[in-house]
Amino acid sequence: MSAAGMDRIIARKPVWRRYAPVAIAILAAAGIASWLLVGTGGNVYRVPVNRLTIGTVTQGPFEDYIAVRGTVAPYTTAYLTTDQGGTVKQVLVEDGAMVKGGQPLIILSNPALQLQVAAQQLQFEQTRFKYQHDLLDIEHQISKLKNDLARDKILLDGNAIAPSTYKQEQEEYNYYVKLHAATIASAAAEQRVRATQLTGQAAGSKTDIANAGVEALTIRAPMDGQLTALDAEVGQSKATGAVLGQVNSADRFKLTAQVDEFYLGHVIVGQETLFSVDGRDYRAHVSKVYPQVSNGTFKVDLYFDGTSPSGIHVGQAIDLKVELGGATRAVMLPNGPFYQDTGGNWVFALDPGGKYAVRRNVRLGRRNPDHVEVVDGLKPGEKVIVSGYEAFQKMDRVEFGRPDSNP
Repeated sequence: MSAAGMDRIIARKPVWRRYAPVAIAILAAAGIASWLLVGTGGNVYRVPVNRLTIGTVTQGPFEDYIAVRGTVAPYTTAYLTTDQGGTVKQVLVEDGAMVKGGQPLIILSNPALQLQVAAQQLQFEQTRFKYQHDLLDIEHQISKLKNDLARDKILLDGNAIAPSTYKQEQEEYNYYVKLHAATIASAAAEQRVRATQLTGQAAGSKTDIANAGVEALTIRAPMDGQLTALDAEVGQSKATGAVLGQVNSADRFKLTAQVDEFYLGHVIVGQETLFSVDGRDYRAHVSKVYPQVSNGTFKVDLYFDGTSPSGIHVGQAIDLKVELGGATRAVMLPNGPFYQDTGGNWVFALDPGGKYAVRRNVRLGRRNPDHVEVVDGLKPGEKVIVSGYEAFQKMDRVEFGRPDSNP
């Protein structure tokens, strides 16, 4: 075969020329990605603008108050407790009934207590009988000695008896007279002590000693009002000190409210509270602050200033505006869910063009339901995302997309 008929050998391209386009594309993509990352400030979150709430920083009077939900409660509550344990024998009223002070409500039965009272009564009667017997003996001796002295006085005047004999009789007579007075005083004191032991009251009171056991087991209304939370059914056993219910004042009320623990150091006794009932405005003031925190809140009591609203009832909910201080001029932005996500330490502030928002450290101060005070980091006129940050809390930049059809 001739050389002209042989296949021609083609030279192979260098490696760098074969892979150069791919390498250039990869480097270009990496460069663009790096430029985008640096240019946008880190992690970026894109979201349709209509899914966000934007607030404007303003300057004006800031009202320092908090809004809480109050509940109407009885002004006074008295509890029904057992001085002596026993078994419920009778329930004389129903839960929710209006009662009068001193009215019998519940009768308990306690055979052991009744036997004890009976034994004390018997001992009391035996002691009283003994005193009466002793007094009769003393009075008999006084009467006998008095007659002897009258008779012996005649004999003494006639020198029929010795003066020493008559003097001895006088001394004995004087002794029994003093013993008589001491015995009467001792008997009276003993009766007072025993009567108090039996009835819990001083002797001479209206309580009959014979009925002391029954009185101790009769639960009476401590005041006029409405009986609530009754916990007594026939046959139930109740220990000493058990609470069987409560009587609430029916014509006087107060307000109670649970306040976020954030305000524990800000709510104090005497602070004014504003509220409305049936279109009329009323005032109340903080009367007591309970420092115990439970489930993130603490309790306060509030008393009405002047006349309480007519027609209110226990358990009714009322929206309260608790004033923590007077209005002062401040820079502020609308309150919103963002505060719970950042703790008030940073926000997403919009750029002047309104196309994106970047993370910015701020210092926020007082809050009320409408506004948050800006201490540092924002100026009036700037705009801030005030809706929740949960979806992009770890981002550095939020870019706004076109509004979607399902906001």
